Amino acid sequence: MARTQAAAPTIALGLAGMTLITTSEAVAQRPAAPLKPVRAGYAPANGINYYYEIHGRGAPLLLLHGGLGSIEMFEPGLPALAQGRQVIAVDLQGHGRTPLGDRPMSVPAMGDDMAVVLKQLGYDTVDVLGYSMGGGVALRLAIQHPEVVRRLVLVSTPYAQDGFYPEMLPLQAQLGAAMADVMKETPMYRSYVAVAPRPQDFPRLLDRMGEMMRAPYDWSEDVKKLKGPVMLVYGDADMIRPEHMVQFYKLLGGGQRDAGWQREHMSRNRLAVLPNVTHYEMSMAPALVPTVLPFLNGEPKH
Repeated sequence: MARTQAAAPTIALGLAGMTLITTSEAVAQRPAAPLKPVRAGYAPANGINYYYEIHGRGAPLLLLHGGLGSIEMFEPGLPALAQGRQVIAVDLQGHGRTPLGDRPMSVPAMGDDMAVVLKQLGYDTVDVLGYSMGGGVALRLAIQHPEVVRRLVLVSTPYAQDGFYPEMLPLQAQLGAAMADVMKETPMYRSYVAVAPRPQDFPRLLDRMGEMMRAPYDWSEDVKKLKGPVMLVYGDADMIRPEHMVQFYKLLGGGQRDAGWQREHMSRNRLAVLPNVTHYEMSMAPALVPTVLPFLNGEPKH
């Protein structure tokens, strides 16, 4: 038990692209007054009652946070996104204000859930931006419901379990309820209990997350079928291996040849690597929104 407790902070940092550690620096970057939604509520989907917020007006953009986080992960960039977009931000299963429920956690299942939520809210087609675990959910939504997704942005997201540095995998495998007490000293836990409908479910959430992350996956064949356009965004110090980033881009048809003088061989998909950014800082990185907005807006035309 002592060894597990001592390892808890390290394991929390290694949640397989499924978490963000909110450091004091990241908290300091947040706006003094969080953006107020124009609409908020709950939408049931397959046994889970999802909390959502809608910010701004314009073309709809579904926004999905990372593991052990919530909508608040995007607070620094949300005002800029909402200036010209109608942002539909959702707390994923067991996260933020969304109850854990009795169902196992599954990224493909949450992908199906998002299609139900969007339909209930009256959206036929949306752009989607997902970070980390939310990126996995966004990817499965695009794979399982391609008619729903127009443009897809995946931030710090692998397509297979081996996309993470190998030393991260055994750490992820240890995540579970036994770490709950030690993690009560982390900003992650404090942000969870601040809004969770049942704060006592935190150990159960850790168990569900651990079960989900121990399950191997490889979605490479599904990725090849995506019609796009898709943008991949990583940090140069990300938890995802650089080789995996490039392979993901190649699976999408990019990185095959020179684009040509007149961009005649240009892929419709994009790959961006932000300098001096780690996995844990990505959703709050100042460069994230300026990097993804031109793509979401279809600029430049190709």
